[in-house]
Amino acid sequence: MALPWKTLETITTDEGALELRQRGQKDFLITVAGLVLMNSMNNRSEIVLGQLGCRHLQDHPAPKVLVGGLGMGCTLRAVLDCLPATAQVTVAELNPVVVDWCHGPLAILTDAVVKDPRVQVEIADVAELVRRKAKSEKFDAVVFDLYKGPHPRTDKIKDPLYGSRAIRNVAALLKPQGLFTIWGENYDAGFENRLNNGGFTARSQRSGKGGYRHVIFIAQKN
Repeated sequence: MALPWKTLETITTDEGALELRQRGQKDFLITVAGLVLMNSMNNRSEIVLGQLGCRHLQDHPAPKVLVGGLGMGCTLRAVLDCLPATAQVTVAELNPVVVDWCHGPLAILTDAVVKDPRVQVEIADVAELVRRKAKSEKFDAVVFDLYKGPHPRTDKIKDPLYGSRAIRNVAALLKPQGLFTIWGENYDAGFENRLNNGGFTARSQRSGKGGYRHVIFIAQKN
């Protein structure tokens, strides 16, 4: 019989109650308004996302990476495992309590990934952070692991994360041949087309085998 869930903390957000739940040493959920955002026992797509986004940088002398979304830290762990000790990784996270959870109860999942000296966490909207940093910095890779991925109802131009304007902003942030990888719950042909029309050569793949498999978009700057 499965153990009952224990709510470790609840905070109020504009989208509803954000909760961290646990029922085993490494069995966690993050929910908002009762909907599951993340499950520590089902994170293969997040790990593959980080690997696809950064494994080409393992021999880079000093790579710079921007990660949108901290979550449970699983994507960030996969990113760091691909990078040398000289890397600099900036993580944009909207809610500071998520950072606290990664320092606290969730640290067991990732060997306290947020304490890695290569990591700097900024409490910020990743779309705003991309626009700001593009004015003065260039990155080798950008990884978006956000719970709302691209979907057919996305505004094709104005969506702050997946519209054509947002794609151009990421392109401006990246160095030539830089890589932009994005997690998606389902495939969105319109988003892949916008990537290909926005300065990238894009493809997509599903992670793992069997069961429900999320989509990862891989886009290299032209």
